Formats: sequence, C-alpha cells, structure tokens
Amino acid sequence: MNKFTFDDIVRVKDDAPNSLRRGQKAWVIMVFLPHDRSGSYFEQFPPGILYSIEYEDGEAVDVHEDFLEIDRLSKRS
Repeated sequence: MNKFTFDDIVRVKDDAPNSLRRGQKAWVIMVFLPHDRSGSYFEQFPPGILYSIEYEDGEAVDVHEDFLEIDRLSKRS
C-alpha cells in the first residue's frame, strides 16, 4: 500500500540523494505502484512504489517512496 496519494504535500528526507533536493517541499502528482512499473526507465529505481513530485518552483522528478515523508507543517486537516 502506498504511503502517499495525489496532491499530498511531502518533504524530501534528509538522507535522500542531493539530486532530489533534500528538505524541499513538494506535491505528489503521480503514483507508480509496482504493477505500473514496466519499461526500462523504472529499472534505475529500487523495487517498490515511486512518486512523481513537483517542487514549489515547478520542477518535477520521480522519487522512491523511501526518500519522502509527509510535510507535517503543511498537513491538511
């Protein structure tokens, strides 16, 4: 089961690779469950759930679930 869903506000964990912009806030814009991961593009990621996230400046990247956490400061009620 995925930890996050569309439009969740997340933060990149401090132990993520530098290229993922540690500590930055982003929005989940796509969820790739394991059965959705077909094609050679996904081979660069470890097994599990991937998310496309969009940072506040509009840049988007694909990130493994292990590198994300819910942004508690922006949590919706």
